[in-house]
Amino acid sequence: MTRPPDYNSSTATWPSRLLRNKSDDMNWFNEPLQWSEDDGHISVTADGQTDFWRITDYGYVRDNAHIYGDEIATDFDLTVSIDADYAVQYDQAGAAVRINDRHWIKTGVEMFDGKLRFSTVVTADHSNWVVADLPEGFHTLNLSLSRKGDAVHIKYSVDDNELQFASLIYLEPNAAALVGVMCASPQGDGLTARFSNLDIAAH
Repeated sequence: MTRPPDYNSSTATWPSRLLRNKSDDMNWFNEPLQWSEDDGHISVTADGQTDFWRITDYGYVRDNAHIYGDEIATDFDLTVSIDADYAVQYDQAGAAVRINDRHWIKTGVEMFDGKLRFSTVVTADHSNWVVADLPEGFHTLNLSLSRKGDAVHIKYSVDDNELQFASLIYLEPNAAALVGVMCASPQGDGLTARFSNLDIAAH
């Protein structure tokens, strides 16, 4: 979810946009050139050179990765299963919670140093990044994000294993946030990710 320091300008900022899909209540933030949705299965090919990152260590801002979700100001539960064709350093797919360009969370699988890792970035003006190892040879990552008051609870598992706790992250209570699936290909020409069993419930 990061790029090396020599990537482009340290002061560059990518444009961003929010688009409404007229077929339902889901919205695109930075709609990719290629995506499809069929019978609950979402396939997205991330545009090349896309990412979310703010300042820390590298000095630049990137805000052109893709989120497909719903805007929610209350508590919510999100669950989804993800597999993708990870190939290049920092290829990533998962879920995101975005209040604005300075306050957001992304979590999921990321290719880092030749291995797939469980990766979480928490941004409050500046980005913070944490990674953990995932089992070799897994196929699907399962994610659960639950907003309860001022906190987002993140759990994950691989394939048919039980969900396990990953992190507890502060999020401003009652702030409207775009909640959904995300993917990016910071150094590649594109990444195809597949999302299934997506459920987003506000309560």
